[in-house]
Amino acid sequence: MSPVLRGRTLAVTATATALLATTLGLTTPASATPGDPKATAEAAAKAAAAAPRTATGSAGKVLVIGLDGVVLDRVEAADAPNLKGLMAEGLTARSTLYASPMAATSSGPGWSTVATGVWPDEHGVKDNTFTGKNYAAHPDFLTRAENANPALNTYAAADWEPLTSTDAGGPVFSAKVDKRLSLKGDRDGYGSEDPKIATAASAELRDGNPDASFVYFGQVDGAGHSYGAASRQYLDAIGRVDTLVGRLLTAVKARPAYAQENWKILVTTDHGHTDAGGHGGSTLQERGTFVIAKGAGIPAGSVRDDVKLVDVAATALAQVGVPATGLDGVPLDSPDDDPFDTLRPALQARVDETGIPAGMKGFTHTPPAGWSVDNSKMGTGGVTEWAGWAFATDEFWSQAQRDQWRELNVRSRDVFAVADSDEWDDKTHTGTFDSTLVTPAWAVTGGTTRTLDFRTHYRHEAGQTAQVLVSYDGAAPVVVKTYTADAVAKAESLPLRIPAGATDVQVRFRYSGSNNWFWTVDDVHLR
Repeated sequence: MSPVLRGRTLAVTATATALLATTLGLTTPASATPGDPKATAEAAAKAAAAAPRTATGSAGKVLVIGLDGVVLDRVEAADAPNLKGLMAEGLTARSTLYASPMAATSSGPGWSTVATGVWPDEHGVKDNTFTGKNYAAHPDFLTRAENANPALNTYAAADWEPLTSTDAGGPVFSAKVDKRLSLKGDRDGYGSEDPKIATAASAELRDGNPDASFVYFGQVDGAGHSYGAASRQYLDAIGRVDTLVGRLLTAVKARPAYAQENWKILVTTDHGHTDAGGHGGSTLQERGTFVIAKGAGIPAGSVRDDVKLVDVAATALAQVGVPATGLDGVPLDSPDDDPFDTLRPALQARVDETGIPAGMKGFTHTPPAGWSVDNSKMGTGGVTEWAGWAFATDEFWSQAQRDQWRELNVRSRDVFAVADSDEWDDKTHTGTFDSTLVTPAWAVTGGTTRTLDFRTHYRHEAGQTAQVLVSYDGAAPVVVKTYTADAVAKAESLPLRIPAGATDVQVRFRYSGSNNWFWTVDDVHLR
């Protein structure tokens, strides 16, 4: 449809749109008052931008589908041809959430994380009361798109009210979104409301021109609460929702200009479920989430371990040409150049730990190429997995002992380095924990300033030390950072003033303690 014709069609159908809004609860921004010059100007800008963007353009279109409380393993066991088709044609990435005290594994913090692209310590939502929400500083990705480019068309539809309704603690997706459909679902009512969402959203995706959309279905979570994730009813609910997902995909493909458009489809969830039913706690079943993605640049049948829930918003924004700055998330096409992640094929199963599943591979003491671990001051014995700096995954390390803040290490991805004197101490040993992680020697130019970037998660207790040291051209290491308080899931940047004449720098992370806490380091780079 041409931009001019689309503008005329909008004008002719304004009354019908208003009737649909009244009937279904569709809301539009307060500025869209008839006769309002600002609203008229915005509508004109959107009409002018309505022509389809081609796959060779700088921006495209994105649809994010939110499935509440869905466990990926159960999707794989269910009759779900549409979801499985997306997995076969694109990316499947498992991921894990935080746990308390950062936030509960519940819908409020989960969908806020998906929508905003930042973790709960930034968006402020810790549970379903939404107390402490900070959407003004960290808006949803549809609102960010509107703020960056008001000509973009945005759409959100949900039957969990806090997502799109101002009457239920939210809305997570703000009034700046062009069209918001809010229906009232509950544990037993999503089965009837989800199809209404699918009908309205399919019509919008097929006949409208949304650039960025979010569509939510809630009935799988209801089945999980009523019957448990291990139940036949839970699988059946996944099958019904899969059919609704298929309707959305069909609507997108039925667009007259679909062949010339550049679409990205993302499917995700807000939390997992236990086999018996329920969530909110710190088990891997409750913390388990996923991202399924299909679109240009995503290899068919690909599987990744470095994707996080915050990447959904970043990817959606990048797809519509809006920079994903200031987010914890990164677009899915961002390169992963963390040397620790190269260790995943070398990960081993548990040795002494008993709380970790026997078949799970998640740790190694072998560092990546160019790195080393100095255990010359390390005691002997102790729990094998944590005898000095190790390299581990969240799924493995956090299960060593739950509910001690290990689950809060959300800014590390895939494989990270960990020194854990608390767990090491759980088996007979001599001496204390004292281990140093050493980087390669990086080339530098004397008289310049470089920056050491890394992700860190540190829990402090008196009696332990955590230091970052640097040495130039093999000289004695000098302390540039000492941690004396908790540094929870933090991105660290330390300026390094390179001495005149220096040609290389080497960084050391030294941790010592005895039955204290832990320190993790990830994504270490010099820039």
